[in-house]
Amino acid sequence: MVNKFKEHIDTYFSFLKGKKILIACSGGLDSVVLTHLSAALDFDYALAHCNFSLRGKDSDTDEMFVVGLAKKMDVPVFAETFDTVKYAEKKHLSTQLAARELRYNWFEDLLKNFKYDYVLTGHHLDDDLETFLINLSRGTGLRGLTGIPVQNDKIVRPLLAFSRKELFDWATSENIPWREDSTNQESEYLRNKIRLEVVPPLKEANSSLLKNFQTTQRNLLASEKLIEDYMALIFNLAVTKDQEMYSIDIEKLKALPNTDALLYELLNGFGFTAWNDVTDLMDAQTGKQLFSKTHRLLKNRDALLLTEITSEEDTEVSVSEQGLESPIHLKIERVEKMAQAADNIIYVDYDRLQFPLTLRKKRAGDIFYPFGMKGKKKLSKYFKDEKFSIFDKENTWLLCSGDEIVWVVNHRMDSRFKVDAETKNIGRITNSE
Repeated sequence: MVNKFKEHIDTYFSFLKGKKILIACSGGLDSVVLTHLSAALDFDYALAHCNFSLRGKDSDTDEMFVVGLAKKMDVPVFAETFDTVKYAEKKHLSTQLAARELRYNWFEDLLKNFKYDYVLTGHHLDDDLETFLINLSRGTGLRGLTGIPVQNDKIVRPLLAFSRKELFDWATSENIPWREDSTNQESEYLRNKIRLEVVPPLKEANSSLLKNFQTTQRNLLASEKLIEDYMALIFNLAVTKDQEMYSIDIEKLKALPNTDALLYELLNGFGFTAWNDVTDLMDAQTGKQLFSKTHRLLKNRDALLLTEITSEEDTEVSVSEQGLESPIHLKIERVEKMAQAADNIIYVDYDRLQFPLTLRKKRAGDIFYPFGMKGKKKLSKYFKDEKFSIFDKENTWLLCSGDEIVWVVNHRMDSRFKVDAETKNIGRITNSE
């Protein structure tokens, strides 16, 4: 087993050599075997154990076992106790999801605070099969059928090529003790039900089930890679990015076969679930929008605009005579004469400015006097006439002097601050983002 594991590491995980590694160790068979195999390969590692306080004294005994294992292996150990039930109630999560979130957040902190490079987990081939069957039973796309990823950034799973039986047989032959989680024998959770009641009959019916499953996984991953390569071409053809907003050209997308599937692949990962509504949005009226928990999708003329939802409140930033560094970079200076203006440069009568100026977003009832036009205009009417999208309206900054708008930044200044024959001091305001 050690030689097989070494060959597997040399072939697929050579980047682990010489790195500082954390092993997520529950005390169960898979993580304990991973610990001993890592020791056999002279990895520089420590153990990290989560006590989720879900199984009474058994949880504490698991922790004691892992601490004892670390002492026996002469390696550092990190152990953290969580009130998982309380956290689940606070975050409105299931106990399983709460434990997962707590676990991976803690791992991230350990990596950062103690300068570790990777976290290894003991997920094995049987876990991968169970995940495949869970996703299949719930309904999923190709990505859901590719199972547990071998690597997610700093999280690495080097045992996915090995079955639970292989781990069990080796641990037994080497007299390696581990802790059994009694809840693994309960059918309350879907994963346990599949592990206990679905997989055994499948293995009995086909002794090559796991081997054939590995072949299927390789084929699915190859297909997924092919789709990713194709979608990269589609992205370059039909999608443009402007700062934090993505624009999907509906006409270009519809000119391609399997439009709905392409739209799914482009938007998968942004939290949308009502896919019929998403595809219907392509033919909806301008202004109609859909929301996921993290993103908003807006129909704007011939495009679908995607942006992240932010929880920022109405922001008002003070701007001194020297200008501003953030959220945009404004430079304010006195000049002797005017030069060519631009979208990001205006010239104003400096003496009409009341410092500090303010930078803010639109508010109901805003009016200004657009330079080059007669009289005043509601800002909302200006936005409409200039065909601003909802995103444009929400992301446009206003530079104000007192209650008066000086500049709809990068679009139009207010004529009340223009340079005229009575101007004694000329000011130049530049936005360099």
